[in-house]
Amino acid sequence: MRLFAALDLSGEHRRLLSSLRRPIPGVTWYPPETYHLTLRFIGDITSRPLLEEIDHALASVEGAAFAIEPSGVGISTLPARARLWAGVRPSDALARLQSRIETALRRAGLPAEKKRFQPHIALAALGGAPDAETIQWMQGHNLMRGTPATIGHFTLFRSHRSHDAPVYESCAEYPFSGGISAPAGMSVMPGEPGGFAF
Repeated sequence: MRLFAALDLSGEHRRLLSSLRRPIPGVTWYPPETYHLTLRFIGDITSRPLLEEIDHALASVEGAAFAIEPSGVGISTLPARARLWAGVRPSDALARLQSRIETALRRAGLPAEKKRFQPHIALAALGGAPDAETIQWMQGHNLMRGTPATIGHFTLFRSHRSHDAPVYESCAEYPFSGGISAPAGMSVMPGEPGGFAF
């Protein structure tokens, strides 16, 4: 299964970011329900023992609730991964959380993440190089700001490929107070191996 750790967004932030959508040639907007802030891409995991190590590692991450705030927009033009995204105002709490997750996953046996962490929320895929209309959209929303929303947990997501849009399934939630809480329909036992669906 293809996994990543991320912050889910509040309904208010989803509504704000979805309000930025407009028809632009070559731009495919993601559904608002897929919006998230990736903390660590994990990748394809097929080994159950490694999956259990990842579960334990993420459950061990400590932290306190903090607020995130969407701020501005940007574009990534990496080959085959051109994206429009909303930025997130940097904070020490967010950086610490991401660093602790990275450290925990490396102790679980995953290789180090090579890319520098840049907090953002993917909004759309580009079919090619940004044109004048895309640049105009960016300029029009560069000063976008959201109100802060408190985050009390991070989530382990499973990614499914789809023809129309990515589909993300919540596998487990890890509250900052410690332990694991299960989303509806999931069987999760705090502190025990195999705490999420495999």
